[in-house]
Amino acid sequence: MGAEFWTTGAAAGPRRAAALAARMEEQGWDGLATVDSQNLAPDPYVFLALAASATERLGLMTSVTNVVTRHAAVTASSALTVQHLSGGRFRLGIGRGDSALAHIGLAPARLDWFERYLRHLASYVRAGEVDLAELATPDHIAPPVDGLGLADRPVSSTIAWADRVAPVPVDVAATGPRVIAAAARQADRVLFALGADPARVSWGIETARQAAHEAGRNPSELSFGAYVNVVCHDDVERARAIGRGSASLFARFSAMHGTVTAPADDTQAEVFEAVHAAYDMNRHATDDGAQTEVLTDEFLEAFAIFGSVDRCVDGLGRLAELGIGHFNVSGASVVSEDPEVAAATERLIGEVAPQVRG
Repeated sequence: MGAEFWTTGAAAGPRRAAALAARMEEQGWDGLATVDSQNLAPDPYVFLALAASATERLGLMTSVTNVVTRHAAVTASSALTVQHLSGGRFRLGIGRGDSALAHIGLAPARLDWFERYLRHLASYVRAGEVDLAELATPDHIAPPVDGLGLADRPVSSTIAWADRVAPVPVDVAATGPRVIAAAARQADRVLFALGADPARVSWGIETARQAAHEAGRNPSELSFGAYVNVVCHDDVERARAIGRGSASLFARFSAMHGTVTAPADDTQAEVFEAVHAAYDMNRHATDDGAQTEVLTDEFLEAFAIFGSVDRCVDGLGRLAELGIGHFNVSGASVVSEDPEVAAATERLIGEVAPQVRG
């Protein structure tokens, strides 16, 4: 099979998870992801477990969890649980954190912590061990177990039952060069959040391959995916209106801290910086946040794929030719009850995806 088509269904909530997943499997989607943002959405692992129970083929994924709100052992245990329930259909999507952290007063995780966490996670989900010394928790939160005077205690940290479950692939969401490099060293797949511009995605791929080579990892071992904002609609103005909210969310990642971290011309850089300056986390992922108003048509033409079937096939096909084998598409929500949005989604998976898969 060629490129895979996944999308996100977090807004459905757990009561609708099974029905949504079954419908997506019937429609021909390759996978369903859900967000991990505790203040904005229900627990993702409950959602995915229910989705697993209603499907046989559909892939399942967090899109994405983070390295701050859950200990690596807790994340691994949840991931392995869904992997077991789904018969090996789960992928663990992870990143430095965004809305999940902002709503508890935090910024994305620091890079050294992030990469150390990825190493621990990779060990846990492959039935390996993690040195207890590397899991040090600040003493003011919990002192070392030595102080309990136990007759015996664990000398390393493991998931005791992990060897009975298929290893969980780890996909890292990345935009800037340092996160891409960490992903290339530690992950099974690099999931670029760079938009649909082939030049930017090509840069991401080369950055990852170079980092893997420098770390002594064979670059050919890497696989690549991309978050892409896609709305399949013959009226490009309507397509932009439908997809503008999700495009603003992903555009922000290119200037998370105010400085553009991936290739951009002067016009693109101005928009990325404007999105950063206008971003209202209270209106995160909505169509009416102030951040949506600064996205120009010219910017959206390059950053997203909005328009006819032919336009979508061409835009996604260019990325597939670069080596993108996994598309996590957003724009026309799969949980929307708007007939126009539903039609755009159906055209994407029914008419566009078969042509891109080849």
